[in-house]
Amino acid sequence: MLQRPPAEPGMDESEVDTPALIIDLDAMEANLDRMAAFCRENGVGLRAHAKTHKSPVIARWQIARGAVGQCVQKTAEAEALAWGGVSDILVSNEVVTPRKLARLAALAKIADVAVCVDDARIVGLVEAAAEAAGARIRVLVEIDVMGMRCGVAPGADAAALARRIAASNSLIFSGLQSYQGAAQHLRSEEERHGAIAKAVRETVATIEAIKGEGLDCAIVGGAGTGTFTHEAASGVYNELQAGSYVFMDADYARNVPSPDFRQSLFVLSTVMSSARDGLAVVDCGHKGVAVDSGLPLVDGRPDITYVGASDEHGSMTLDGRLTVGETLRLVPGHCDPTVDRYDWYVGMRGRRVECVFPVAARGMMQ
Repeated sequence: MLQRPPAEPGMDESEVDTPALIIDLDAMEANLDRMAAFCRENGVGLRAHAKTHKSPVIARWQIARGAVGQCVQKTAEAEALAWGGVSDILVSNEVVTPRKLARLAALAKIADVAVCVDDARIVGLVEAAAEAAGARIRVLVEIDVMGMRCGVAPGADAAALARRIAASNSLIFSGLQSYQGAAQHLRSEEERHGAIAKAVRETVATIEAIKGEGLDCAIVGGAGTGTFTHEAASGVYNELQAGSYVFMDADYARNVPSPDFRQSLFVLSTVMSSARDGLAVVDCGHKGVAVDSGLPLVDGRPDITYVGASDEHGSMTLDGRLTVGETLRLVPGHCDPTVDRYDWYVGMRGRRVECVFPVAARGMMQ
C-alpha cells in the first residue's frame, strides 16, 4: 500500500513530512543535460539505467533529451516503464522463470523489449515464451568481462549463442551486453581505465567471432556512471547504460576524480532528539537510507557526522547541539537501494516543493 505523499506543491522544505526522498530539480536537470550533451558529442546512444530512478517520469525526461531507451533489471520494472509510456526497454539481465517470461513476451506486444541471455538453455526458454505469445523478442548475448556476475565467456562461446538466437523464428539477435560492473567504484582513474581496456579487448574479440558467423551486433552496450567516458572513447560501445549519474551518491563521490555530476538526491530527515551536547538523533535509520556503501553524509554540514543507524534512528555527532525539529539533508551512500525505500519523490526548486510523483517501480523484484 502506498504511503500518503509527504508533501504538496507549494510547501516549504521545512513543512515536508520526513523522512522523505527529495530531488534538487536544478541539479538533476543539469545532470540530464550534461550526459545528453556528452552522448551527442561522442556519437553514442544513452540507454539510461532505470534501476536507479525506477520512474517513467524521469525516463521520459531522459528520452526527451535524446536517450534511445531505458535499461531495467527486472520484468516488473519493464512493465512499470512500459505502462508509463516508455517504448524501448532492455532487461539487461537474464530472465528464466516461465511466468516472468510470459509477462515479458506479453509486454513485447506494446513496447520494443529486449532481454539478455548467457546460456543456450535460457535461449530456449525465451524462445518458447515468445512462440506461445506470438511475439518476437530481441535478445542480446551477455558476456563476462570480469564483472564476476552473469555472462558467457567472450569469443567463440558467445558467438555460438548468437548463432542459436539468429536461427530462431521468434527471436532477433540484437547484439552484446558487455558491462563491467566491478569497475564502477574502483577508486583511481588508472584502475578504472585498466579494467575497461580489458573489457574492450574481450568485446572486440567477441564481435569478430560473431562476424565470423555472418552476424552483426546492432547494440554493443554497457558502461556505468563510474566508467562511461572510457567505453565511449573506445569506439566499440554504441550504447551507454549509466544510471546513477542522474542522482549521484556519497560512494561515487569517493572515486578520483569523481564523476562530473551534481548531487541531486537527498533524504530529508528531522532532528528528533538533541538531549545532550555533541549528539543528535534524526528520524532516518536503516529503513530510510541504504548503508551498504557506507553511512550517509550530511549535506552542507561538514561539522556533523552521521555515525550510526538503527531501524528508525540515525545518530550524529557534532560540536554543540542541534535544534529539535530542524531538518537536515542526507546524502545517501548508495542511491539505488535508497530510492527503493520510498513511494514518492518530492521535487524541490530551491526550498519550494514544485512536484510530487511516485517511485513507480519501487520494490519490483520479480
